[in-house]
Amino acid sequence: MKEENCTSRILRHAAEAVTRHPVLVFSIVMSIMLLAMFMSQCTAETLLAAAIIPGVAGGKHVVDGPLTTDLTRETSPSLLLNEIDRQIVKIRPMATPVDQISRYAGAKHSGAMQVDYYNVDTKPTATTLADDYSESTSTAKGSPKALLSTDDDQMFDASDTILVQGVYGYEPDGVARSKNELVLYVTERTDDGIVVMAVNGKRVGAFMGCVPNLEAGTTLVRMGRAASELDVMSPQYEAMPQKDSNYCQIFKMQVEQSTLQKLANKETDWTMSDQEEAAIYDMRLGMEKSFLFGVKQRLWHPDKKENILFTGGIWHQAGKDFHYDSDVLSENDVVELMRKAFTGNNGSKRKVLLGGSKLIGALSHLDVTRVVRSGESVSKWGIDFTELRSKFGTLYLLLSEVFDDCGMADNGLVIDPEYIQKYSHIPFSTEALNLKSSGLRNTDALVLTEASCLVLRYPQAHMRIMKV
Repeated sequence: MKEENCTSRILRHAAEAVTRHPVLVFSIVMSIMLLAMFMSQCTAETLLAAAIIPGVAGGKHVVDGPLTTDLTRETSPSLLLNEIDRQIVKIRPMATPVDQISRYAGAKHSGAMQVDYYNVDTKPTATTLADDYSESTSTAKGSPKALLSTDDDQMFDASDTILVQGVYGYEPDGVARSKNELVLYVTERTDDGIVVMAVNGKRVGAFMGCVPNLEAGTTLVRMGRAASELDVMSPQYEAMPQKDSNYCQIFKMQVEQSTLQKLANKETDWTMSDQEEAAIYDMRLGMEKSFLFGVKQRLWHPDKKENILFTGGIWHQAGKDFHYDSDVLSENDVVELMRKAFTGNNGSKRKVLLGGSKLIGALSHLDVTRVVRSGESVSKWGIDFTELRSKFGTLYLLLSEVFDDCGMADNGLVIDPEYIQKYSHIPFSTEALNLKSSGLRNTDALVLTEASCLVLRYPQAHMRIMKV
C-alpha cells in the first residue's frame, strides 16, 4: 500500500506541475528531446568516422575513424557475401557452367573440410533369365509352380509380379494364345532361385497356370505386388543409403597493386576493381576444372608440415557411361544417348550436357527430325544453352572449353541439376591485406578465398560420354 500511495502522490504532483507551469514543463521536455537527438547524431558520426579496437572477449569494435569497406571486411568478412556472390555469377558465366549452376542452386554450409553424404539408389526393375526353363519341369513335380534362376534373384520378393518381355501368355482356357505378355507371380524366393506361378499361363495336362518354355536371356521386369484378402503383412523393403565423402579444397587468388601504380596517370581506366574481376574469372576457371576432373586426396606437404586437401571431381562420381565411335553422330546414336541418359534413374526430364568441341561438333551435324529436335535456344542460370529434345527428355547443350583444355574434346558429361550439391566450408570472400603496415610491400593487396566441393547426390542420374 505504501508503494501505491507513493506512486499516487508522485503522479498527483506531476499533474499539478503540468497544470501550474505548462511552459516550464514543455521546455524541459524539448530539452530532453534535443539532447537525445544530439547524442544520436554524435553516435552516428562516431560510427561513420570509425577505427577498429579490440574488445574484451576478443571481438572487434569500430570507433574513432572512417568506416570503409576494408574495415567492414576485417570486422565482418561475411557481411558482403551476398553482393559478392551476385557479382561473381555475372563474370563470364558461359566459361564455367558447373560452378555457375552450383552457385545458383545455393551451397550448404559444411562444418568441416571433409564432407560426408549419403546416396540412396533405387531397387533394380529388370533382370534376365539365367537358364532355360522347360514347361514339363513343374508338372513332373505335380504342381504348376516353376523354379526360375535369374541373374539377380535378390531383386524379387514373395507377392511380386513379373512381366516376361517378348513372351505372350494364354487365354483363360490355357490353350489359345493371348495378346498380352506373360505375367508371373512370385510365391517365394529360395537359395536356388524364385518360385513362380503364371497369372495367364498355359494348360499342361491337368494343371492350369503353368509357366511355358522360356529361353535363357529372356527379360523379366519386376512389377507391383499382389496380396490376398487376408494378408496383413508384406515382405519388407529396405533401401540402405551408401556413405561417400569428399574434401573441400581451399581455392585462393591474390591481387596486388603498388601505390605508385595506383597514382600513375593511365591511358585507360584500369583500376584495382578490374584486376579483381580478372582474378575472379581465372579463379573460377581453375575451380571449374577441379570440380570436374579433380582427384580426392589428402597430400602431406613436407615443407609446410601440414596436409593439403584436394577435392574430387564430379566426372569420377557419375554413375553411367555412354560410348560412341564416330565423328558424326547419327539420329540413332543420339536417340540411344538420350534413352540411356533419361531412363533407369528416375531423374529429371531436363538435364545439362557439357561437352568438348569435337563432341558438340558431332552433335551439330544432327538433322532436325520428328524424333529429335535441335537448334532452339534457352537461357538458364544465366547461361545460353542449345536445346536438344526427344521423347525421353530434353538436354541443354553447351560447349565447355574446359574439356578441350583437359584433352577431352571428344567427351562430355550429362548432369542433372536437381541432384548436384555444393558444400562450402568457407564461402567466397575477400580479405584486404595490410602489407604496408607489416613492412612487406608498398601495395594494396586483396585475397579471394573459397573452400568448397561438389557432390552428385544421385550418381545414376548423371552420365559420362566418351568416344571409343
